[in-house]
Amino acid sequence: MAADGGAGAAAGRDHESSAALSQARADAPADWDAVVLSSFGGPEGQDDVIPFLRNVTRGRGIPDERLEEVATHYRANGGVSPINAQNRALREALETEMRARGIQTPILWANRNWDPYVADVLRQLHQDGKDRVLVLATSAFSGYSSCRQYREDYGVALEETGLVDQMTVRKIRQYYDSQGFLIPFVEGLQTALTQITEQEAFQDGPVRILFAAHSVPDVDGLTSGPEQMRDQFVGGSAYVHQLLAASREIMNRIGGATGETPEWELVFQSRSGSPKVPWLEPDVNDAIEKAAEDGATGVIVVPIGFVSDHMEVIWDLDTEAAETAGEQGLAFIRTATPGTHPAFVSALVDLLEQRMVGRDAPPRVSACAEGTWFDTCAAECCVKVLRGATEPRPTISQRTPAEPLPVGLDDVAAVVQA
Repeated sequence: MAADGGAGAAAGRDHESSAALSQARADAPADWDAVVLSSFGGPEGQDDVIPFLRNVTRGRGIPDERLEEVATHYRANGGVSPINAQNRALREALETEMRARGIQTPILWANRNWDPYVADVLRQLHQDGKDRVLVLATSAFSGYSSCRQYREDYGVALEETGLVDQMTVRKIRQYYDSQGFLIPFVEGLQTALTQITEQEAFQDGPVRILFAAHSVPDVDGLTSGPEQMRDQFVGGSAYVHQLLAASREIMNRIGGATGETPEWELVFQSRSGSPKVPWLEPDVNDAIEKAAEDGATGVIVVPIGFVSDHMEVIWDLDTEAAETAGEQGLAFIRTATPGTHPAFVSALVDLLEQRMVGRDAPPRVSACAEGTWFDTCAAECCVKVLRGATEPRPTISQRTPAEPLPVGLDDVAAVVQA
């Protein structure tokens, strides 16, 4: 009885410490005129594909002939990226949840690379007299493309529209550690672990779990998170650290429910650019081949780095990774992204409500970290390293002892090894 009481008291202190740290990273609640769901954007038809890719690669001088090589992914899907329909559905689900809670703040949608563009949405909001805007990005993890670039999108748009001194724009924090973000992955993985044994390709053998996220250049991974905190992150990378923390929490819950934990690792996908520039590894396809070599008879890919089933999920995982698994004779399942799962939608509205004055918002709680992420990021957080620049890759010894790599998964060391 005493031992149980001590453990309970310790857990209570840990929760209090986490809550205190989370609150220290919180901005004061305020009044907001509008919420904008902000995303990457995608083409809506064959004629949109090349103009869209020009937007994505603007400033890099890539000729249309090269862009057509990438366009094949969209061409195979009728020239339509599923991301736009998914964001429309998410915006509608968020609005429904907000209204159910009595939050009447309008919620709009804006994109970085396709209509509706950020600048156009801000211009319209200003014309409507709505000058205090809260931005919710469709990206859960820290990094340049997944966080800072969204803030830059709005900074550039305010400059372009001449509204810098007339509008206030703030961004919702990263939410990789939200219960509502993790729950859909846990549920999907639990289902997949049962379903994969029913596939014809499955033999009576181990299943390898692969948590997949978008790869980035090593130098970008190393500049994710605040500079003064990087010695606290696995390999000095907030992006890798957060991905491992979320994946580990999901597997802890799986193990708690089933009594055993399958082998798992963090893998990456969708790398692009010069092969001379090192990007985060291992690639998902290499990891699938390695799983077969190790005697696995099935692989389950969990797209932990994504909030919806957009093009890089349905092409790089549902097409290429599935083909690799087939070539290796492995059973294969890719679990769903959060999408409009009720727990995810509810969690996102929690994040909004926590920033709104006069609301009885749920407490700021992290499911897998010491405290939630910052509402206001430091100036040097997730800076973009100029293309062509290089920095040493971190070694395994640079990870913090308090946050070890998953036991028994040697391949994941490639993420943080030279």
